[in-house]
Amino acid sequence: MHIIAIIPARGGSKGIPRKNIKEFCGKPLIAWSIEAALEAKLINEVYLSTEDEEIAKIGKFFGAKISIRPKELSTDSATTKLVLIDFINRYECDILVVLQPTSPIRINGLIDKAVDRFIKTDVDTLATGFISYQYEWTSVDNTPRQQLKGWFYDDGNIYIHKPYYLKDGKYWGEKRACMVIEEYYNYEIDTECDWIILEALMKHVNN
Repeated sequence: MHIIAIIPARGGSKGIPRKNIKEFCGKPLIAWSIEAALEAKLINEVYLSTEDEEIAKIGKFFGAKISIRPKELSTDSATTKLVLIDFINRYECDILVVLQPTSPIRINGLIDKAVDRFIKTDVDTLATGFISYQYEWTSVDNTPRQQLKGWFYDDGNIYIHKPYYLKDGKYWGEKRACMVIEEYYNYEIDTECDWIILEALMKHVNN
């Protein structure tokens, strides 16, 4: 069984310019995802998908193989699904593990735990996340949080796919698993405020 991890990292981030290679706790942001993937025992190959030469150079330095994607797949309107479809049409694998660099905290064997769950439950798609109790205001009356059922929110940390349905243009398969993980994994970087919070959290969990 061949398992590939892909880290999508385009160069044109708008919220935080050059976010993917900005220094985060002493390393470029993408380095944290690359190193976590390389440390995972169940991952066979680690690829960084980018159109950006500088990002590719840094990714290669930290040990990732580089997949240069078409520039049209690095615009604001390009979806992750299209990036993955392009990738699996060029690289063969049995399982594709997607690690977004904006979720840098993956400690204590998180990737291996997710891949192991994926294999043992024999699903097509797995996502990590948490149970959210946030609802649109006035939609649940004044119900105490303890009485709310909650719903699964995918946190962007890890997605695992079987390639067959991606080749058919779908983003998930029929059999899906929701993997609830510890709260400190659930945060991702989209804004400068997120960056400050995640740096403090990373320093805390690594101590």
